[in-house]
Amino acid sequence: MSKMKAVQVGKPGGNFELVERTIPEPARNQVRIKVEACGICHSDALVKEGHWPGLQYPRVPGHEIAGRIDAVGAGVGNWKPGQRVGVGWHGGHCFTCDPCRRGDFINCQVEKITGISHDGGYAEYVVTPAEAVAAIPDDLPAAEADPLLCAGITVFNALRNAGARAGDLVAVQGIGGLGHLGIQYARQMGYRTFAIGRGKDKEALARKLGAAHYVDTAAGDPAEELQKFGGASVILATAPDSKAISALVNGLSPNGKLVVVGASFEPITVSPIQLISGRKSIQGWASGTAKDSEDTMQFSALSGVRPMIEKFPLEKAAEGYEQMISGRARFRAVLTMGG
Repeated sequence: MSKMKAVQVGKPGGNFELVERTIPEPARNQVRIKVEACGICHSDALVKEGHWPGLQYPRVPGHEIAGRIDAVGAGVGNWKPGQRVGVGWHGGHCFTCDPCRRGDFINCQVEKITGISHDGGYAEYVVTPAEAVAAIPDDLPAAEADPLLCAGITVFNALRNAGARAGDLVAVQGIGGLGHLGIQYARQMGYRTFAIGRGKDKEALARKLGAAHYVDTAAGDPAEELQKFGGASVILATAPDSKAISALVNGLSPNGKLVVVGASFEPITVSPIQLISGRKSIQGWASGTAKDSEDTMQFSALSGVRPMIEKFPLEKAAEGYEQMISGRARFRAVLTMGG
């Protein structure tokens, strides 16, 4: 039987292992993708360190997958071999639970997670449920599509559903893997885009990405700075620092919304009075479905939004992961198959 290279984690807290596996066959309602590139995401630490309850090992991580379909299982009618496709965090849904019956697939009660519920994209081939597959535009390279399937969809989908209108002041907190894309999307959506970061050294990049104004949290209170301009209709919090996020609530305009996508386990501190005064709100946002991924990539291809990436061959997955987890990657690390 034909073999493929894959990088797996053998046990919680274990090392990345380059192994040879049999190329998997797609079952009913599944497709097989010949992987061209796979992003390395901070959430891959859930597999690496064993933080996901009930995770079965060994497991191949990776939920930012781009490649071409090379085989389809029975019952798959909307995908054909040769199509350029990607797969993100959302790895399938049941279609039958209450959220699914309402079309709210991202909140499926038994949602599958790519690289967690089943093997992911740190491999030359991956098998995935057909409903998790998104078409990649022809003019979007695989390595640049990868981060859009996780970081990109998260900030794009959050912004387009936050309620701001063109011309509104929208602030993006954090200029990292999520934030550097959020600033670009906010600018391309027609918002008056502010970037919030720590240190004067980040200002040049923030403005290059499309920010009309830069707020340096090291130089003063970011909420006070936002209020000088009337407050933000939306603040997109991308950096997982709950203390820093808490400090932004007073920077909202009346009816403003703080949208949190930077995942942290520490509590956000806010008083009822802060929310009642001005009818402010706080909302969390998960990524999105395969169709949302398609929208994200199509908008990116149309508007020129692109991730900043560092490439690593599959064999150097451990090195790429270390660059990512240490924060040294600028800004997304991507594995490429075949070097």
